[in-house]
Amino acid sequence: MKPEQKYIPGVLGGMGPDATVDFMAKVISQTRASCDQDHIRMIVDHNPTVPNRHAAIAGDGTAVVAALTDMARGLERAGADFLLMVCNTAHAFQRDIEAAIAIPFVSIVDEVVAELDRQWPHIKRVGVMAADGCIAAGLYQKALAETGRDPVTWSTGEQEEFMTLVYRIKAGDSLVEIRPTLERLGQSLAGRGAEVLVAACTEIPLVLGASPATLRVPLLSSTDILVSRTIDYALGNRALPG
Repeated sequence: MKPEQKYIPGVLGGMGPDATVDFMAKVISQTRASCDQDHIRMIVDHNPTVPNRHAAIAGDGTAVVAALTDMARGLERAGADFLLMVCNTAHAFQRDIEAAIAIPFVSIVDEVVAELDRQWPHIKRVGVMAADGCIAAGLYQKALAETGRDPVTWSTGEQEEFMTLVYRIKAGDSLVEIRPTLERLGQSLAGRGAEVLVAACTEIPLVLGASPATLRVPLLSSTDILVSRTIDYALGNRALPG
């Protein structure tokens, strides 16, 4: 019998749509359940109309903040006990979201870094596979530096190449065709000394899935970590942050 659910997660989703569906599908598949009633109740705002986060970080984020805080308040009013967001880059606006609500916010960045601490406490160089806005905001660079780790990032040309792949994924292009280039970009970070890679963009697991042998170093999926933590928090197996 599955433990009784204690807390309802509220999901800020749609950024992008496939990544949110992937997250929800994994919560379902990884929950121990024998019938509908055993599954975890989630309240999801699947909102792909949130303006471009990368452009907002580079310029005026007013519209993005308004959209995200509106979603957060709506989820809280609907009965969510804690919030999470299936988009790494949008965590650049985490403080704005937290200021708009009275319930805990689970940070995908914090959860990934905590998992690095658990699995690889002695590793010092971490490859960050992330989109423009996430890199520009320094989300993982700052979090890794605080734990004494060195982030390894792509060259300008490689970063541009990755963003082309991200938009191809969002457009529904063949994931099989995209995979070799994404693997090569991961190998590039490993070649620069990264001892583990972080898929710090929720589109990446749609292509690479579990850690591919071709990367030569482990790949930690931010989506998979968020799925695991969401289940734990919902069931009360972990104390909610804050």
